[in-house]
Amino acid sequence: MKDTDVSPARSERRDAAENRQRILDAALRLFEQNGVEQVSMNQIAAEAQIGPGTLYRRYRNKSELCLDLMKENIVLHFENIEEYLKQNRTSPPSQRLRGLLDLFIRFREKKSQLLAGVEESASTNRSRSRTQSPLYVELHQLLVELFDEMAVSGQPQPNCVFKADMLMMALSNDSYSFQKNERGYSPEMFLEQICLTFRLYP
Repeated sequence: MKDTDVSPARSERRDAAENRQRILDAALRLFEQNGVEQVSMNQIAAEAQIGPGTLYRRYRNKSELCLDLMKENIVLHFENIEEYLKQNRTSPPSQRLRGLLDLFIRFREKKSQLLAGVEESASTNRSRSRTQSPLYVELHQLLVELFDEMAVSGQPQPNCVFKADMLMMALSNDSYSFQKNERGYSPEMFLEQICLTFRLYP
């Protein structure tokens, strides 16, 4: 009797896990073939051979789906940042911030399609969704902390949260893609211009 009671729950959990993996596999195939922006949630459901309702119960939008695909990569990315900051803790905050930006730009180059998807959100509430992203929240907090350190140097500084907001906008997919594709900046040139703009001198 006891076994009969628990088996449906186990089956449901197994089905949910299988559906999740089918969704992620299907989404990754479509994203690699067509780009994140060109793929709809309905296409992902069809590719995964599940109903749209099943897909939307797990992921409200492509941003959440991309974040799940990126989860392990994002964890590793922030571990790399943490290790870099630890190894360079005695360096000036401006130098540590340059290094952090270099790591993020390299990360964006390697994972551009999925990072674009993480930043993508419902068109009716784009900025709110972006600021709720764990990727945004953690990176933004690191920027604020480093700007706070720079502010104690005695020179007048803009509000550190505002400054971090502006830097995050410059690092966004739309901004980065425009500077790279329309202005012709390489990742190294982009980093240099960002550092000059925000006075992150070596």
